[in-house]
Amino acid sequence: MKQSATDIRLIVGILLAHLFLYITFRDQSIFWYIYTAVSLLLISFSIVSEKADEEISTGKYLLYGIISGIGLYVVFWCGDLLLPLISPYLEDKIIRTYKLLSPKWVWHYFVLVFILAPGEEIFWRGFVQKRLMRHLQGWSPVFITAILNTSVFIYSGNIILIIAAFVGALAWGSLYLKLKSVALLVISHLVFDLLLIIVLPLH
Repeated sequence: MKQSATDIRLIVGILLAHLFLYITFRDQSIFWYIYTAVSLLLISFSIVSEKADEEISTGKYLLYGIISGIGLYVVFWCGDLLLPLISPYLEDKIIRTYKLLSPKWVWHYFVLVFILAPGEEIFWRGFVQKRLMRHLQGWSPVFITAILNTSVFIYSGNIILIIAAFVGALAWGSLYLKLKSVALLVISHLVFDLLLIIVLPLH
């Protein structure tokens, strides 16, 4: 743990993520513009800082990516049924989250597919979790990365987005721990986003 605490690139990366996401959520009317730029910056930082590697075949990461993306969508579908029963406030927050994240222009779809979904996995799993896994054993890197990933969404002030980020981070972090494939995570995240936001939106 001491070594990870002195990993300067890791610390700088996390601080940059917090700074960039704070700026992103300050004015949600330009969310798509800023979040796109932020994702590109974090992707660039990750690529410069960490060598990419894949430990499973193309066929496997496509198969596991599609199955896990669908599975996570089902989890969120169940959550969408349950949360409004707990509190009408949460249902309103879910609707507000959809309004923020749903693509409105053609370029939004392009950005979602080629920048946002890959960017989150390249940075949080391919950079942050990968570096933590060098210093920590077992499931600790998964939980720590999930907490760090979730923490940048606090600036949104949206409890649903925060919960969703944590659940997604745990799922994708677990997959990375077991299969060591960022490409798999990108496919999974992309399938999940397309189902949740475009193909079969819950709202």
